[in-house]
Amino acid sequence: MTDLSTVLETTGALAGAGGLGYAKVRAPRVYWSLVGLPVTWGRFSFTYRSTMDVCGLTVQPSRLRAFLARNIAHTEVQPVPPKVRHVRGTSTGLRVTLRLPAGLEPADLVAASERLRHAWGVHSVTVAETKPGHVELRMTGYDVLRRVRMPRHARPEGLAVPVALREDGTAFVRDYRQIPMALTLGANNSGKSVYQRNLIKGLAKLPVALVGIDCKRGVEQSAYAARLSALVTNPDDSASLLDVLVAEMESRFDLLSLHGVSDMWDLPAGLRPVPVIVLVDEVAELFLISSKKDEERRERIVTALIRLAQMARAVGIHLEVCGQRFGSELGRGATMLRAQLTGRVVHRVNDKQTAEMGLADVAPDAVLTASMIPAERPGTAVATDSTGGWAKIRTPHTTRAEAAAVCREFAHLVPDLPALDPYRPNVPAIVPVSGPSLVKPFPVTD
Repeated sequence: MTDLSTVLETTGALAGAGGLGYAKVRAPRVYWSLVGLPVTWGRFSFTYRSTMDVCGLTVQPSRLRAFLARNIAHTEVQPVPPKVRHVRGTSTGLRVTLRLPAGLEPADLVAASERLRHAWGVHSVTVAETKPGHVELRMTGYDVLRRVRMPRHARPEGLAVPVALREDGTAFVRDYRQIPMALTLGANNSGKSVYQRNLIKGLAKLPVALVGIDCKRGVEQSAYAARLSALVTNPDDSASLLDVLVAEMESRFDLLSLHGVSDMWDLPAGLRPVPVIVLVDEVAELFLISSKKDEERRERIVTALIRLAQMARAVGIHLEVCGQRFGSELGRGATMLRAQLTGRVVHRVNDKQTAEMGLADVAPDAVLTASMIPAERPGTAVATDSTGGWAKIRTPHTTRAEAAAVCREFAHLVPDLPALDPYRPNVPAIVPVSGPSLVKPFPVTD
């Protein structure tokens, strides 16, 4: 009987260890909740002060505190680390709120984040400033970008769409009120098209007008025709459509001037025009010319894009520009337009210079990270945010058919904009797939 108990105990222990090993690989959230979180929380609690000390994240105490330590407590004066205000566990990591003492700034913790990651045995540590004097350490227990699962609570309000997952386990939200214009760069098969699909899939559910400019004869955006207010597929039509958008922008400015406001969102809801999102695929096709007679068309396009990028935010017209490269080699006006595109998302690129085009002027320390994105991880990118920082993100895989189905489902949200009617794409009728007849035949008898 004793031998049987020993066998059962051993078998149970082996099964439990095997189950945890399987969960660590196939269900990392379960493994983190059962094993990783308690171990990391305990390691953080027991080693916090010493870790902060060796990482150079302590300061000398105030004179009053030093006096009390020497004369009242009769103890040695110790350096002061940031005060731990709150610790909470999540399904992907650990969140720690710290109050910084005088002499420390968030940049000090950012510089030491790699050392903190190794000290506490987590996958990554990112630092976010929550309010003056307070920061949040966001520790991730495992690689959340290996298999992307968007947070269930990532449903922002307003003109915002969650499109990807950050390395710290939070959602990367494309908020047009915070960042009205954006540029997305990436090589072939880098996940740039998937990023755009997720963006269109989210925007299709909002009360906005979607305008597509796809000079690849519409092969990317024609599937979303049911939800598009306008779609052009060649540079000539693009030039005329952009002129219409500039005229629409000017008429909206007249409306703002009439009501004495400087922003569309200050108008009453009944007078507020619908926001317009302009989706440009392969922006280089709008700049390139094949002969001298195309220069006039190029100047029209570039001038219209720059005017929209500079002023259209106030009237609710936003640019979402995509391309493989976007530098001065495209010609006059390219760098000026790029400077107006505040948001930057850079996927895997073929050369460091392309990463510098997208990130060097807004987040120079992110250029190296963007240059090292592996090819076997499509959808991974480096994205800047409204605070001036940057983060590594990855877009969940979305097929073209899934995005097109959402566009058809919300086709009733296409707003009434008469100026865009000439560019409204033809929506092909859905023909039912032929199948076996459901009518049972009756034999003909004499």
